[in-house]
Amino acid sequence: MMKRILFSLVFGMALSLNAAFAQSTASEEWKVKYEAAVAEAKAEHKPILMVFAGSDWCKPCIMLSKEVWESEEFKQYAKDNLVLLELDFPRMKKNQLPADQTKQNEELAAKYNKDGMFPLVVLTDEEGNVIAKTGYKAGGPAKYIEHLKELQKN
Repeated sequence: MMKRILFSLVFGMALSLNAAFAQSTASEEWKVKYEAAVAEAKAEHKPILMVFAGSDWCKPCIMLSKEVWESEEFKQYAKDNLVLLELDFPRMKKNQLPADQTKQNEELAAKYNKDGMFPLVVLTDEEGNVIAKTGYKAGGPAKYIEHLKELQKN
C-alpha cells in the first residue's frame, strides 16, 4: 500500500514538472519585450511578427492562437524565420499584465495599431519598419504560413 502511495506521489510530481517545463518552453518562443525582439531580429536578420491580441476576450485572437500559433508546424516555421512578439491587451483582472508591459504595449499600439484592430499581425523588418499587416485567416497553419510568405514578398 505504501509503495502505491509513494509511486502515485512520484508520478504526480513528474507530470507536474513536465507540464511546467512545457509551459516555460512554449512561452520562451514568444517575446513580450519589444527591445528583446528587436535585438534578436537584428542578431539573426529575421523579421518581427508582432501580434496585437486580446487573449481573454477576442474570439478571433483566441482562434488564431489555437489554430496557428500553437501548432507544431507554425512553431517550426517561426523558429527558423521569425522573431515572435506578443502584445496582449487582456481585460480580465486576473490576466492583467505588469504596468511596464502594459505601457509598452500601449505605446506600440499607438505606433503600429492606431485603429485598434484585434487581432492585428504586423510584420516588421529588424529596424521596426512595417512590411505588412494582416489578421486572422481561417485555414490552419500551412495556409497561414503561405500567407505570411506572400506578405513578405510584396
